[in-house]
Amino acid sequence: MSRLSRLRETFWFLPALLCVGGAVLAELLVTFDANVDWSAGPLDALLYRVGEDGSRDVLGVIAGSSMAVASTSFSITIAVLALTSSSYGPRLVRNFMTDRGNQLVLGVYVATFLYCLLVLRSIRVRGSGGSPFVPHLAVNVAVLFAVGNVGVLVYFIHHISDSIQVWTLSSRVRGELRSLVERLYPAEVGEEPAAGAPGSHDVEADEVLARADSDGFAVTSERPGYVVAIDADGVLSAAVQADAVIRLEVRPGSYVIDGEPTARVWPPTAGGDEVVAAVRSALTIGNSRTPRQDVEFAAMQLVEMAVRALSPGTNDPWTAINALDELSSGLADLARRAEPSRVRVDAAGRVRVVAPLHHAAEILDLVADSMRHYAMGAPSVVFRTLELLGRVGVVARDDRLRARALHHVDLLVEAFRRAGPQDVDLAALDAQAGDVRSRIARAGLAGTPMGPLP
Repeated sequence: MSRLSRLRETFWFLPALLCVGGAVLAELLVTFDANVDWSAGPLDALLYRVGEDGSRDVLGVIAGSSMAVASTSFSITIAVLALTSSSYGPRLVRNFMTDRGNQLVLGVYVATFLYCLLVLRSIRVRGSGGSPFVPHLAVNVAVLFAVGNVGVLVYFIHHISDSIQVWTLSSRVRGELRSLVERLYPAEVGEEPAAGAPGSHDVEADEVLARADSDGFAVTSERPGYVVAIDADGVLSAAVQADAVIRLEVRPGSYVIDGEPTARVWPPTAGGDEVVAAVRSALTIGNSRTPRQDVEFAAMQLVEMAVRALSPGTNDPWTAINALDELSSGLADLARRAEPSRVRVDAAGRVRVVAPLHHAAEILDLVADSMRHYAMGAPSVVFRTLELLGRVGVVARDDRLRARALHHVDLLVEAFRRAGPQDVDLAALDAQAGDVRSRIARAGLAGTPMGPLP
């Protein structure tokens, strides 16, 4: 991931750009005012002139009010962040930090303050006993900024009120999940080599994979943290240049500690300093997981929302149902796609990189297991979990994923029965489970045993 992409996700980047723009605009308008005689042209009637003292007062009021409103607005934002963190989960706070609307509001108010400050600084007396210089055009633009700030304030009140709605939060995370699925499955992976395909040094691919796992040179982590992103092209380029095979031991979302192997290079003699440096630079390690390449984390945010809604202190099954609905959309999109290859090859078709991937069945396990552990006291949530399993199983193009969905249907029904529900709820669940099983079977699976994942 590029440095620019990381900067765009920080809270301060857009406000910083707007501040730079405000400062540049202030200097340009002041310079323009100093070199153009407005009193001699037809545009003079459009300018509002209040003199030296009046201009200072206007700029001072606009600058002071901009900072006051900015402080008040973002005090509200901090309160909203605290509420969201306690109600829906701390991992959703990053959605507010990366929200363009919040960044824009902060940037507009701070940029207005900086603009007024620089224009105010330019009001001065020219020479000893000369006439005062007042940049009337710049002052009038400051008044226009003040009017625009009123609209920004109205927008902010609407935006912050809408952003804490549960459907807004869940739909935003669902959008991240579907966008990530669209980008990573299978667009960024190479084709699986055919049986007997060549590996490095004319050794068949299967033997290369086994050797890289057993006697490869280990590239270790220099710092602890989560693997945020992996530059697959950078790893492939390093493997080609070293005429080696690089087997990654981690994937986006993995947590590594100091000295833990993150990759293995085969043959071991190819593990020189250049290869080690290239592999380490291709791994972005941070303090927290993000949904840049981590599809499991994107789904986990919705799972966390559902689990927190089911806690005794919250007891809000409707929020959990909303989160499951959004999850069903993202998981169904993932289930429709072919299982991506874990192998990347060079231009000659030789195996160069082996990378572990997130499988759809693993993410389905995360959702179904969490609901089986936490939702047994909320029959409506159990019913909606069954509906999610049915949607995923029906659209899945992999028989093993269908089998996994059927497996979770059985586990869910058994767990609900052991929870001691009322007979009417148990009968309704059995009927729905039977319907889900038949729909999945009609979609292409009829008692096929679940095989191991690759």
